[in-house]
Amino acid sequence: MGFVLLNLTFLFNYLIFQLIDLFIPGGLRPMSPMPQWFPIARHLLFLIIIALISWIVFRSKLPILIKATFMTVPSAVVLVTVGIFLYPSPVLPYLVGAVLTIGVLFYFYRTNRPWLYYYSVILIALALTVFTLLGGEI
Repeated sequence: MGFVLLNLTFLFNYLIFQLIDLFIPGGLRPMSPMPQWFPIARHLLFLIIIALISWIVFRSKLPILIKATFMTVPSAVVLVTVGIFLYPSPVLPYLVGAVLTIGVLFYFYRTNRPWLYYYSVILIALALTVFTLLGGEI
């Protein structure tokens, strides 16, 4: 289920980017100049959208299993966004990702969250780490 959610999330990311490009002058023309801040703004906007959707899901009365499964989405989006922003530095994405993951796990510990939340975050962090160490790029 988490794998399906991740695929739907990145499809949603593509659709959001295409929608933004429709409203930006020259967004669909391949060789038109684009401001340097524009790609960063698109990623941040998508991160905000995912944060709002996640907030709604985690405040709902859905079962813990569904919430923990959905936890893969914001975890992956945040870690992938960190990787995209810090891509030029070879070690920094791993360090920031590790600090964020440990911070989230500590938050879960302090707020007595169910073990499924831990599992979800650890699974995504390990999967993305292995993916990038084996040469994968997003």
